[in-house]
Amino acid sequence: MAEAFKFELVSPERLLVSEQVESVIIPATEGEMTVMANHAPVMTTVKPGVVTVKLAAGAEERYVVFGGFADILPEGCTLLAESAIAVKDINRDDLARRIQDAKEDAADAKDDDSRTKAEQLLGQLTTLEGAILPA
Repeated sequence: MAEAFKFELVSPERLLVSEQVESVIIPATEGEMTVMANHAPVMTTVKPGVVTVKLAAGAEERYVVFGGFADILPEGCTLLAESAIAVKDINRDDLARRIQDAKEDAADAKDDDSRTKAEQLLGQLTTLEGAILPA
C-alpha cells in the first residue's frame, strides 16, 4: 500500500477535495503527471482535463478541471483550478445542449474575439464530455 499524503482541489466556487490520498493524476500543461507522497517540490500549470484521485481508503474519484495550477510538495499537493466539477455530478443532457449552443455561437460569431471565446468554451465542453462518456 502506498503512503498517503494530503490533497486539496479548490475552485473559486468551493473546496472539492480535502483528503488523504495515495496518488493524484494531474493534466499538467507539459504532460500528464502522477503525484505520490514525497514527490519533489514543483509547481505546474494545469490544462483542461481530468484529475484522477485515488483515496487512501481505496476509492477512486474523477474531476474535470479547466485550467489552473498545482503546488506539489513532499507532504502534499494543492490544485487551484479555474473551474472544476466532479464527473459524477455532470448532467449529460445539459452538457449536450451546452455543446450545441457553443457550436452555434462559434458559427454565428461576428468577430475573431467572439469566435475564439466560443471555440475555447466548445473545447472545454468537449473535454468534459470525453470524461463522462465511455471511449
